[in-house]
Amino acid sequence: MDTSQSRETDIRRLQGPPRAAALDGLITDLRSPDPVVRDDLAYRTARRWVPVLEPSELRYVGDRMAAHFASPAIQARTFAPLVLALIADGGEWKQEWWSAFADWFPAETDLRGHDPELGWLHAPAHGADLLAALSRHPRQDPYPLAELAVSRLLAATDHLFDAQEDDRLAFALAQILGHPGLTTAQSAQWLDPVAAAFRTGEPGPVPAWASNTMRTLRMLYILADRGFRGPGAEALRTPTHRAVVLDSLAETLAIVAPYAG
Repeated sequence: MDTSQSRETDIRRLQGPPRAAALDGLITDLRSPDPVVRDDLAYRTARRWVPVLEPSELRYVGDRMAAHFASPAIQARTFAPLVLALIADGGEWKQEWWSAFADWFPAETDLRGHDPELGWLHAPAHGADLLAALSRHPRQDPYPLAELAVSRLLAATDHLFDAQEDDRLAFALAQILGHPGLTTAQSAQWLDPVAAAFRTGEPGPVPAWASNTMRTLRMLYILADRGFRGPGAEALRTPTHRAVVLDSLAETLAIVAPYAG
């Protein structure tokens, strides 16, 4: 594979079939089982190429990435949201991509952060990055983003987050809750399924999904209270309805931590 720098140079001067072939090569490398090819080279190249691609090319790459959600290869599935996040930040987004992502994200069962052979997989964190990007997209309704994050958190799993996936999900939720179009009611209602799930708890070991969810909400409380910075932003932001978010988080966490004030 070419280095990222040579690929960046080539895409700016290639036209016609050679340019299309270069994009196809990049798409192939983005599902490579070799982490050097996929992560160190192809994804870095995608970050450079996407901002200079034509809209039709962005849609083409997006279609191919959305198809990767159905791939039998875990690394193909988990790198698709990273590239789609770049495309969404570039202004392109399609309902078909949302449907593919929404079907995959809560259903993914391989939640490993890092694999010794495949490198970073990180499905929850990479999916969170796409949710965060979509919270910045002008045509995306923010509330389904929060609902999808909850669906991921509440999905049954034996995997305990061990690579700061909870922080990435919390950061995505903070950006979603900072959307100006989110209503006061929606700023609390997204937590209703979490509260219902917490109330089903019984004495004994804490299930992995519950621990993952508790830790995500605790980090979200900190971000909502203290503020957070979006990509490239200097000023601190808070949720649009900060007091409602803080109260709702506190009430939800109190179900599993009755000693909290």
